[in-house]
Amino acid sequence: MENIMQKSSFERRLWAQVDALQLGSGWDEEDVVKPQILIEDAYGDSHPGSTHLNQLTEQARSGVLEAGGCPARFHATDICDGCAQGHKGMNFVLASREAICDMVEVHGSMVSWDGLILSSSCDKSIPAHLKAAARLDIPAIFIPGGSMRPGPNMTTSLVAGDISLRQKRKGEISDSEVRDYKLTGCPSVGACTFLGTASTMQCMAEALGMALPGSALVPATMRDILSYSRKAGRKIMELVSKAVTPGRIMTREAFVNAIVVHSAIGGSTNATLHLPAIARELGIQLTPDIFDEINHRIPHIGNIFPGGEHLTEAFWFAGGVPMVQFMLREYLNLEVMTVTGKTLGENLEDLQRDNFFKRYLGYLSNYGLKREDVIIPVNESKEKGSIAVLKGNIAPEGSIVKYAACAEGLRKHKGPARVYNSEEAAYGAVVNNEINPGEIIVIRYEGPRGSGMPEMLMTTEAIVCDRRLNGTVSLVTDGRFSGATRGAAIGHVSPEAAAGGPLALIETGDIIEYDIENRSLNVVGIDGQEIALEEVEKVFCRRKLKKKVLPPPARKGLLKRYTENALSAMEGAGY
Repeated sequence: MENIMQKSSFERRLWAQVDALQLGSGWDEEDVVKPQILIEDAYGDSHPGSTHLNQLTEQARSGVLEAGGCPARFHATDICDGCAQGHKGMNFVLASREAICDMVEVHGSMVSWDGLILSSSCDKSIPAHLKAAARLDIPAIFIPGGSMRPGPNMTTSLVAGDISLRQKRKGEISDSEVRDYKLTGCPSVGACTFLGTASTMQCMAEALGMALPGSALVPATMRDILSYSRKAGRKIMELVSKAVTPGRIMTREAFVNAIVVHSAIGGSTNATLHLPAIARELGIQLTPDIFDEINHRIPHIGNIFPGGEHLTEAFWFAGGVPMVQFMLREYLNLEVMTVTGKTLGENLEDLQRDNFFKRYLGYLSNYGLKREDVIIPVNESKEKGSIAVLKGNIAPEGSIVKYAACAEGLRKHKGPARVYNSEEAAYGAVVNNEINPGEIIVIRYEGPRGSGMPEMLMTTEAIVCDRRLNGTVSLVTDGRFSGATRGAAIGHVSPEAAAGGPLALIETGDIIEYDIENRSLNVVGIDGQEIALEEVEKVFCRRKLKKKVLPPPARKGLLKRYTENALSAMEGAGY
């Protein structure tokens, strides 16, 4: 008898070839009448965060079969910021979020699937999957791809910043040191083991209620990640039977909860792009002010690199996202629905009864660590939040800075501007020792409309790895940053230069001042001479009459569509 739960029965009756095609793909006659589950992953040989996902979705597939459904596996792999670093390939990275989302929508719209399982590990594929889940709004569950293992001496792949800088300076590094890094920098599959955008978005998927409790940042080589995947396959069938859709899970309250967790752990600034973009699919508006307000009051308790000391593997051993939620439960809405079919509060109670919060502490002791070394007790937290929204005559709509990764001495600074129209030019200036201590580098025309909003990791790492510049040089840009970015890095300046924003009017020698505590970012002087803000506005008005916005180079395909239609970074930079 045909299962009445199956949504695709209409299409199957409408056109007999549907069954024929599925039978020709290896299903049998019993399969085609079961609830049909789309399993969508970012599996591919693209990078360590995706090359193992087929193992996770195979477990999920088994879970679906066990629970009486029929799974179908589809793939749309992602690209890696690390491979795209420093060249034009980086311009496609943020646009790939939209492309992957669209592809999942295409797959999800072919027939009326009963449920959806998604699996990815990294920067753009996770928000792409969550956007697609919101857009399709059928029962869905997300499986995070977990954490890479640590490198030698508890290092991460981010050692590349120092290696690459010294490679370009004669006599500063040996071929052997470069080779040793290449052989050890990425020792396993999984997302890079620092709290970059990949790790942050795994945490956000769980904090939104879309991933099973405790599943974000599991070490990717441990058995636990396979167990979570099998459980997700079984759980999707429950969500289908109860008609629990992403729209019931990813509510405004759930997004606020996620921002609380983001603030507490010191997550990537890219979450200020991705969370609003996901929310937009559900008709929810998340403004920069929401992030700023929450960061004013939430204790920063995550001692996780690069804003802290320890790696994401240690964070998971210490209790991960559930431990943060448990410690901050007075700040959270515990009544929100999750993919367990239970509320957040019920999940935390279940985890406590199951001994989850203590089970993995022995792994921490292998490294000589205790939980409080990695997740700081709330009453011992020394600051609130981790990011700030700065506004002023450079960024009337706002800009983003992760002060948790910025030294105290650079949280307020005034200095002369050094202006560049591309990251490549700015990076070259750092490498060639053309930047002076105390200067503020301005990189423009790198926003969503300008070049696709690439990240500036190569330049920020060059600054912090240069002893002469580290701790004295800041960067202001309409581009974005890696979640691994360290130092005084102010990004997402809006309106961007390509949209005629004030960033396009700044000239080398102007004086810039920012103050993170007071949330301000302004040009306060012209040609090395400080003047009143009202006078700066007059100068900007005169420059606007003379300076034209640089036209973009000829583009085609995805990058052309994206740069011509992308929204402001303050709105999530989607289209």
